[in-house]
Order: sequence, then C-alpha cells, then structure tokens
Amino acid sequence: MKLKQLSVFLENKPGQLTIPCKALADADINITTLSLADTHQFGILRLLIREHERAKKVLEEAGCVVNITEVVAIDVPDRPGGLAEVLEVIEAGGINLEYMYAFTYRKRNEALMIFRFENPDAAVELLQNKGFKVVGGEELSRRVDE
Repeated sequence: MKLKQLSVFLENKPGQLTIPCKALADADINITTLSLADTHQFGILRLLIREHERAKKVLEEAGCVVNITEVVAIDVPDRPGGLAEVLEVIEAGGINLEYMYAFTYRKRNEALMIFRFENPDAAVELLQNKGFKVVGGEELSRRVDE
C-alpha cells in the first residue's frame, strides 16, 4: 500500500527545474503528480512516477541527485473537517507526519492526498483500522488512466 516517491534535490536558481522535467520528457516518462518545496538555497522536487526505478536512473544520468522514499496515498473526505479527521487519527496514534501534499485527481466526495510518515507501515495499519482508504500503486494507476 505504500508508494515510491522520487525526491530530486535542486539548486534554487533559474532553469534547475527544467533539467529533471526535460530528462523525463526525453525518456517518455510521465509524471503522475508532483510537489515542489524550496528554501533560500535549494529545492526538493517530489515526484510520483509509475516507473520510478527507470526514472531515477534517467534523472541521475542527467546529473540530478535523487532519493527514493515511501509515501502513503489516502482518500480523504472532501468536505469541511475531512482532513482534520485523518490528522486526528494520525496524532492519536503517535505517528509523526513529515509532510503531505494534495494529488490532482478528484473522485466523487474524496480528495487523494499523499503523506510522508516517519513510520509508513504503522500509519497504513492505523488508518485502515480507522476506516480510511489507503490507495496502492495499481489503484492509483487505474484512477489516473480513467
């Protein structure tokens, strides 16, 4: 139920974001979703890509520093308080949330969000036991293809 996410470390200067995007495009690798965070000196481009191992190789060949981490995709009720409910379960379970970002896909009354936990296995078990749907790689691919 965990997904593999690529984290690409970039200098915070013009043109740096183009390098990984162009490398992936030239290799005919599609980005499923992404998030970009920055500081004064560097940025982290986080990517979900179906072919994460091949994408990592392509990016490294383009001179990028890449790390693979595990993240969890969760269907969150798309209504006031929906995210708060998920966060309360995580907090009550004593699980550290490192960061999260929204996925561009929307299904009925749910929003898909990507979470990075200190302990993803414990987070998956806790959230599933509380009735939240954790979305695996195959289902994510199916949704994107719909």
